[in-house]
Amino acid sequence: MSEPRTEQQDIQALAKGGRTNILGFVLRLAGRIPFLFIAGRLYGAEALGRFAYALAIVELAVQLCTLGQKRGLAQELAREDAHPANVVADGMLLSAALAAVVALGFYFFPLPVFPSGQYNEIDRLIPLVMVPMVLTDIALSAQAYRFDVATTVRARALVEPWTLSILAGVLWFVVPESGMIIAYIASVFAAAATALWPVYKTYGLPRAWQPHPLKLARLALGNLPLAVADAVEWGTRRLDLAILGIFAGPKAVGIYYVAQQIASLPQKFKTSFEPVLGPVITRNLKEQNYAAISKQVCQVGFWITAAQAAVALALGLPGEGVMGLTGPAFVGGTGALALLLTAEVVASAAVVAEAALIYVKRMTNLWISLATVAVQVAASVGLILLAKRMGLGELYWAAAVAAGLMVALGFASLAKSLVLSRFLGHPANPWRWSVVWAAAPAVVVGWFVTSYLPEWAELAFGIPAILAAYCWVLWVKGFGPEDRVLFRRNVGA
Repeated sequence: MSEPRTEQQDIQALAKGGRTNILGFVLRLAGRIPFLFIAGRLYGAEALGRFAYALAIVELAVQLCTLGQKRGLAQELAREDAHPANVVADGMLLSAALAAVVALGFYFFPLPVFPSGQYNEIDRLIPLVMVPMVLTDIALSAQAYRFDVATTVRARALVEPWTLSILAGVLWFVVPESGMIIAYIASVFAAAATALWPVYKTYGLPRAWQPHPLKLARLALGNLPLAVADAVEWGTRRLDLAILGIFAGPKAVGIYYVAQQIASLPQKFKTSFEPVLGPVITRNLKEQNYAAISKQVCQVGFWITAAQAAVALALGLPGEGVMGLTGPAFVGGTGALALLLTAEVVASAAVVAEAALIYVKRMTNLWISLATVAVQVAASVGLILLAKRMGLGELYWAAAVAAGLMVALGFASLAKSLVLSRFLGHPANPWRWSVVWAAAPAVVVGWFVTSYLPEWAELAFGIPAILAAYCWVLWVKGFGPEDRVLFRRNVGA
């Protein structure tokens, strides 16, 4: 009787994380849209493009400095030979030290962050956020190991976006040339404070802790495949921006950045499941309960796919109105927005499969991730060159880059699901055709609202109507009893 109860508790923990993350998505959406509106209307597309490129470089460096500990920390905490607070402290010290070195390098040599050469002394401070960013990532992973997703919601969905939005609006009247940079730095430090305090309350201070250089070096070396895979997976969401920046000007980059930020909102559904999946998968691996892992991967994958499809339809069908919120110049990015939202739906299978592969097939997962980057570069550059040959403008190049990302993520999903399925001896594909049946009436509703309603009504009434049509069909025709656990506080009900 113990095994069924254990599996049931696992599903309950995963469902609780999903419920909390739905609230986080709503809060993140409410906080992110004002910033995009302020950045587009007040600062303009070119300033936003320079800001976006600097963030892409700094955040990519942060991913490398984290050394894969956002997911690898669960495996370290699962060991019983060290106090949990000491494990967390080792991880924080290792990543923070590396981040400090890289940040100082960017500060004294800012050209990689600002390749145009347009920056001032305040702008040069942006690499210094790397240390609090890696501390925040590790702190949130440590809390997620204890199934605390609420701290992630507070830090990432409430404190960080609202601090950014409010300060960006206020500082435009004070320092319009650097207001976005200052607001971003302040939001990172605010999120770090929000994340670190719960870690102290949960784990306490380290006990008899003595950092050892060789031990930290072994930890870094052991996490290297995971760190590279993390950086590659994250980099696919920023490489498109970098590729576009090579071919197009700052204005097109700024427009694409707005589409990217809107499309990244449904991506947050899967990121909070990752650390919750980690402890569940590691325990079942110890017991060699591969059937349970298959069940959990498919279940969580379906939840993520269904949720991301809902958001993609709700934001993509009235895409011109959504992009128009940031200004008339941004409406041209609607095509890129639609492709990016589709790419996030396609990527769902890869994310949940990777949550298990990092523990059982690290190097295979790494090689697939590297191949994904190669596919993305080839597809994106090839489509841009095709668009240039056809005489299409830079906004079509942005759509080409988004299409390249979608192709690459589709390849990753197929490859990683097949590898995991072979290892487990059970299916690892979360796709269900009920998502398509639920999408059909939503598309009809979207066509109606975009054809017959004014733009303000598309957003005010059209988005809720699209979501309602999709969710009703999915609930009635697509959700079984196990799927509805996501919406129950008592899993035994």
